[in-house]
Amino acid sequence: MWLAVIVACAVVTVAVISLRGRRDLTTPAERAVHATLHTASLAARPLRQGLDVNSATQAAPHLRALTGGDALGVTDADGVLLTWNGPHEELIGPFLEAARRAIDGKRRVLLAGPLGDDDGVRALIAQPLAVEDAGVVGVLGVVARSAPGPGMLGAITEVARYACGQIELAELDASRARLDRAEVRALRAQISPHFIYNALGTVASFVRTDPDRARELVLEFADFTRYSFRSAGEFTVLADELRNIDRYLTLERARFGDSLQVTLQVAPEVLNVVLPFLALQPLVENAVRHGLSGRSGGGTITIIAADEGTDCLISVEDDGVGMDPEVLRSGILHTEEAAHIGLSNVDDRLRAAFGNDYGLVVDTAPGAGTKVSMRVPKFKAGIRA
Repeated sequence: MWLAVIVACAVVTVAVISLRGRRDLTTPAERAVHATLHTASLAARPLRQGLDVNSATQAAPHLRALTGGDALGVTDADGVLLTWNGPHEELIGPFLEAARRAIDGKRRVLLAGPLGDDDGVRALIAQPLAVEDAGVVGVLGVVARSAPGPGMLGAITEVARYACGQIELAELDASRARLDRAEVRALRAQISPHFIYNALGTVASFVRTDPDRARELVLEFADFTRYSFRSAGEFTVLADELRNIDRYLTLERARFGDSLQVTLQVAPEVLNVVLPFLALQPLVENAVRHGLSGRSGGGTITIIAADEGTDCLISVEDDGVGMDPEVLRSGILHTEEAAHIGLSNVDDRLRAAFGNDYGLVVDTAPGAGTKVSMRVPKFKAGIRA
């Protein structure tokens, strides 16, 4: 009996201490900061897609909460209403007029009350949304039921600045996507025309002597070009990239015969690693071209994809003529020759996607062949095929 009472008292004491500690760790100020940050994050998500009707409509209630306004409106860069959140819809007309003035003057416009059908409305503030290098991209309108003081005006300015930051990030994301697409188009253009001509010539040479072989090579060539010129995104998985490399090497081996040897070592764990589209093609084509040139006995291409903990290490190596390391250190990856085979393009795309620690690494010496390596993280937030 006494033991039960003691245990019950202990449980109550622990509960009281736990609750008391929880109250000490979560003050009203901390809860207010957390709520504000959460509201800001909710507003940021749609704005990161750019400013349009959908994003403005989704962000408006959260922006309204941040400003403390009784209603909130958003226009585009031409002063056209994108959304209105809250009551006082009779103030949309005055807001649009004020928004156009704010756009023309690139400054805040304040309409003093009483305004509209409600004598309690004391002000309407039209705050331009100005993005660096783009100018005014829209206007934020806030309806206030009290005369706005410096604190409220400052809060509206900061909310507008925050919204502009998210819109600017959206534009940067869109610009990077456009650049990635342009670089992929450049890589496609840099797929050696000689390879295409030689591949078709090889197929033609088999038409009479080995029709079945010619048919197989035609299908390989069709699959190779279909993948290389696909309209999908800027990233792919290693398994798909290796599959296309195999098609390329099948066509090259049909032309060179036993003079081209290929060794492939791939860890199964890295087959689903995501990397930039056509990241391996220029490396392998470079190895074939320079690995076989100047060698009477042909050459060997070695492709390795190894599991390196949090990263995947991919290397393409040839035993060809190699190059002078001094030429390499002077900027070989950014010369016209290297750009022709896409190495500088791949290096730039790797660094843009994963950071400067993930560019190409080239090991070479005259007569000692060339090894080009890339390190790719197994997982990178926001990067997916």
